[in-house]
Amino acid sequence: MPETTVLPEIDYLVLTALAERQRPVEVLTLAAELDQDQSKVTAVCLARAEMGQIELAEQPLVELRLGAKGQPLVGRPLPERQIVEALERAGGSAEMSELPGLTGLEQKEVGQSLRWLKNKGWADKQGKALALLEEGRTALLGQPGPDERLIVKLGRGPATEEELRAKGVDVSAALALLEGRTGVVERRERRRRLVRLTDAGRALVEAGIEPRREVNQLTAELLASGEWRNVELRPYDVSLPSEPVHPGKEHPLVTVFQQTRRVFLEMGFSEIVSPYVESSFWDFDALFQPQDHPARDMQDTFYIGRPRRSRLPGEELVERVRRTHEDGGDTGSVGWRYRWSQDLAHRPVLRTHTTASTIRALAADPRPPRKVFCVGPVFRRETVDYKHLPVFHQVDGIIIDEHASFASLLGTLSAFYGKMGFSRFQFRPAFFPYTEPSVEVFVWAEAKRDWVEMGGAGMFRPEVTMPLGCRVPVLAWGLGLERLAMFRYQVGSIGELYRSRLSWLKEVALCR
Repeated sequence: MPETTVLPEIDYLVLTALAERQRPVEVLTLAAELDQDQSKVTAVCLARAEMGQIELAEQPLVELRLGAKGQPLVGRPLPERQIVEALERAGGSAEMSELPGLTGLEQKEVGQSLRWLKNKGWADKQGKALALLEEGRTALLGQPGPDERLIVKLGRGPATEEELRAKGVDVSAALALLEGRTGVVERRERRRRLVRLTDAGRALVEAGIEPRREVNQLTAELLASGEWRNVELRPYDVSLPSEPVHPGKEHPLVTVFQQTRRVFLEMGFSEIVSPYVESSFWDFDALFQPQDHPARDMQDTFYIGRPRRSRLPGEELVERVRRTHEDGGDTGSVGWRYRWSQDLAHRPVLRTHTTASTIRALAADPRPPRKVFCVGPVFRRETVDYKHLPVFHQVDGIIIDEHASFASLLGTLSAFYGKMGFSRFQFRPAFFPYTEPSVEVFVWAEAKRDWVEMGGAGMFRPEVTMPLGCRVPVLAWGLGLERLAMFRYQVGSIGELYRSRLSWLKEVALCR
């Protein structure tokens, strides 16, 4: 006696239902009879068709459904019929201006209905009045027209032309009357799938089949009851499209900040912080930037009105910085040759660079070897364009080491940009008041097809380090991070990083 074949429950239902039929049945009808999801029944039929157990045929058909302008017409007469009824009540004629009040239609609807009244021969416009014609009176006494019957039928749901004709609707006449009424009835081509068992399928059913319940997951209840022996885990097709999921995640710009921190920490640096509101002493003077330098003008720097003065460090350090500015002090330099003002050094500013943090760290402990960095916002009166903002973020760092060299600086910066995913970068000679030699760092922006400046670097001059008690080489740099993020994520403008554009935030990759 042949062994009974155990099948998934849905397969069992489909095969046994088809075994009771001799003629093909539509998949939609079969799913309704089995009270099963149409997609599951279709999937079974397709799979069994590949096995040769089910024969599947497709028939093209046209389905009609009401459009956006057709839905409001369900359950009420067409506008032209309402106008004819109003004309009949008015004695056969009425002024055009009176029809909105007689019908409840908008003046625009009355005007649009004139075309259909003329096409159907129900009424005729005579000057400013509309007169009822004999065909219009006949229409009031007769049955609804084909177009009206079609709208009523489609109001109950979409239907094929074949189904509508079976219900007595003259589809061709109805569509001819509705021609020009865009959005009332829509046509959609689809395919009807008809299925039936093949000889191989019937042989399988006759040999004996029985259902095995499928489950999506193994639960504690199934394990406790022992029912797990009688169920089958439903397979998953991981290649099928799924609903997109947008989990909460870190903002791309924050990711760049965090990766920057991680890179420098991995290279043995210590992270430092400093206040956003800084004294001019730490922001400018300690860096040997002259007090008449253009960068210190009101049009380039945000000065703070309250408090009006910042505290300065000890008098001895301030005196060394003053002397260095005026005549070079003990540095061997001639200084800037001007009278340094302590009042200007007291002025508070929104820090223009995070170098204010690293210079504070150098003054606090100038003993080598030491490596520190700072990541934070800086503030400048910049003209906003695709790569400039008045508020942006920098990473500043210094290396204090008696063996430090300019080559060490370039190697450190190369390692940083390499770890951040940039393979093409270059260094160009530059000038800064507080470093010598100095370079500007450029990276290749593929989206712009150009080199873009990312920041400056160099070796602190003796006029910077010696007043702070440091007599060994100090390497320093300040690099912009928004530009780095802009080119990594291929954003066209730096401002896009700060706009709440959810479509971009959802789709941007977590790792890049």
